[in-house]
Amino acid sequence: MLSLRNLKLSFDGSQVLDDINLDVKKGEVVTLIGPSGTGKTSLLRCINLLERPDSGFISLGGLDYDYSRISKKEALNLRRKTAMVFQQYNLFKNKTAIENVMDAQMVVQKKSRKEAYEKSMQELKRVGLEAKVDAYPSQLSGGQQQRVSIARALAVEPEVILFDEPTSALDPELVGEVLKSIEEVAKSGMTIMLVTHEMSFARDISDKIVFMDKGRIAESGTPEEIFSQSTNTRTQQFLNKFYTAVH
Repeated sequence: MLSLRNLKLSFDGSQVLDDINLDVKKGEVVTLIGPSGTGKTSLLRCINLLERPDSGFISLGGLDYDYSRISKKEALNLRRKTAMVFQQYNLFKNKTAIENVMDAQMVVQKKSRKEAYEKSMQELKRVGLEAKVDAYPSQLSGGQQQRVSIARALAVEPEVILFDEPTSALDPELVGEVLKSIEEVAKSGMTIMLVTHEMSFARDISDKIVFMDKGRIAESGTPEEIFSQSTNTRTQQFLNKFYTAVH
């Protein structure tokens, strides 16, 4: 469903991603873990071309592209198969919750206002915000704003949703409501790639865990294989520091 081969990315001569090879099956939840600065967010941003890799190949939903010579039209086609939920909510402050969810459907997908409204209501209900459809971002908590962002991502019906540390900007008491919404999305069969430091959540929700270190995939496997059976020294060091403290 999603396949990356030999993906490389560098900034100012510094290698950020080095020969990334990864396969994600339809309906799978794949979580990227590892220390900060190891390329997890950059990898997500390469998938939807917010970052342009130096080289490599991507297959997604029937599209096959060479990153080194992808055209603007091809890049647009690729982006339309993905949706991203960022650390910051990126909502339009002058638009209500439902208007934020409707926007991309009308502008990018050219849906009618009626069609976009109905789809937006459906997705806001899915994340438990049907009572807040007419609220502006300033009237919503951080957790509610992030749930609007999730509804917005769902509404464009992507092949894969990319979550980039979706709870990192939230107060601790608001994290749970966002994680619950992500869990509901996963249960619906949506293909998900997730970057998170919520290790217990990653273990519970994921089909595959990918541990990244210094721009490379150091190890990947089932949650059981990574969290309980890993023999990789770097993986063990990371989990001893970030997982045992909260588990």
